[in-house]
Amino acid sequence: MMELLDQLDALLEQSRAGGGESKVARHRKRGKLLPRERIEQLLDRDSAFLELSPFAAYGTDYELGASVVTGIGVVEGVECVIIATDPTIRGGTINPFTGKRSTRALEVAETNRMPLVWMVESGGADLPKQAEIFIPGGDTFRRLTSLSRQGIPTVSIVFGNSTAGGAYIPGMCDWNVFIQERSKVFLGGPPLVKMATGEESDDESLGGADMHARTSGLADYLAADEPDALRLGRQVVRRLNWRKAGPGPTRLPVREPLAPIDDLAGIASIDLKEPFDMREVIARILDGSDYDEFKPLYGTSLTTGWGAIHGFPVGIIANTQGILFSEEAQKGTQFIQLTNRMDVPLLFIHNVTGFMVGKEYEQKGIIKHGAQMINAVTNSTVPHLALIAGGSYGAGNYGMSGRAYNPRFVFAWPNAKLAVMGPQQLAGVLSIVARAAAEAKGKAYDEDFDAAMRKAVEEQIERESLALANSGLLYDDGIIDPRDTRTALGLALSAVHSGTVEGADGYGVFRM
Repeated sequence: MMELLDQLDALLEQSRAGGGESKVARHRKRGKLLPRERIEQLLDRDSAFLELSPFAAYGTDYELGASVVTGIGVVEGVECVIIATDPTIRGGTINPFTGKRSTRALEVAETNRMPLVWMVESGGADLPKQAEIFIPGGDTFRRLTSLSRQGIPTVSIVFGNSTAGGAYIPGMCDWNVFIQERSKVFLGGPPLVKMATGEESDDESLGGADMHARTSGLADYLAADEPDALRLGRQVVRRLNWRKAGPGPTRLPVREPLAPIDDLAGIASIDLKEPFDMREVIARILDGSDYDEFKPLYGTSLTTGWGAIHGFPVGIIANTQGILFSEEAQKGTQFIQLTNRMDVPLLFIHNVTGFMVGKEYEQKGIIKHGAQMINAVTNSTVPHLALIAGGSYGAGNYGMSGRAYNPRFVFAWPNAKLAVMGPQQLAGVLSIVARAAAEAKGKAYDEDFDAAMRKAVEEQIERESLALANSGLLYDDGIIDPRDTRTALGLALSAVHSGTVEGADGYGVFRM
């Protein structure tokens, strides 16, 4: 586990390096801060910043991190979603993964009812990739304006050139802070205007900060420099009169877990064939290690129960032996319904191989019972959090509120794996199908081909199922150090309480 964490730390350093030494040096020579430095000055002193999707674009041709920084931080006592473009990478232009990471941050702001602060310095779409950006980019702007309609404040701070798509961000935000002689916002720069209309213009008259403050009215505040802009951004948030809608933490005192948190680095095996006791994980993330287990003697491959994390009540559903049988599915369904009646968020801790297969289990109704659990997960309205602490395979991922079921946050440990099924199982299924097809045609089966095919498929599935591969595709909100699990979940629970926390009044039809 520690070797995996060292690998992640090295990748994070790569992401923080931006466009490289020369680009960073040129940026600093202009008297500008880097995106993470801007975030640090925006946030309250010594407050946490929960970065989201830090491994976006991993395994692709794009820069690790996708040329943007997103996360949750506290500004003037208000928890906000923050987006900061990185102008040291291709001028802050937007590639497909920049759009995905930004859109995910907007989704977090919307579903959790959190104010948004967008630090803008962007040349708009990376034009050679326009075919992959154009339509998803429209969704980004739709979400931005939807936040305003829902009464969720949006604030932009413009630090430099913001062209085309970059110009629409302040155009669609509720509040705008521009910087004198630095912010330049226009749909088309002087060269494009010259080509389109024949008009001669310069940056300042076309889109300068002073013009937007005095003439167009796009700028609401005019800052002297970057620190002043960040001061004004904090001032805007302070004046929002923002109130959380959720009930917040209980009045019970917050106690550290009785079991040592550092043990979390060694509880889960890197070899997912080795089971581990999920209750040992639960004991290291709950306040006082106090876990009120529900139905402990029934459906024992799934543990369910209640506790609190940093004072926030939570219901827990966790896999103990990997497989979901009918009893586990029914138990999980009942627990989800009960927790919705209590208006308590749910935490799903994954180490699941899927729902059990076989004649005996099909006859007992595993399809019906699995569908009941997925029905309950789908129609549950309390906030869901998901932690992938091991494997998460097949429909087991669905029953445990995987990404497709819109949990508010998904975090993964470095050893996590996601796939339809394990590499050996998937390769074996393909081998059986190919062998049966050959027999049906009366042909001899090529064993050498079979061995090569199985090896290739196993390597492909293993590679695609790794935590980093899935995090690169934004199937989670970040891979975390297991020892940081309690902190990350506490920040996430606090975030979900920015909105209402209310359980479902009804469900779909449960097939009995």
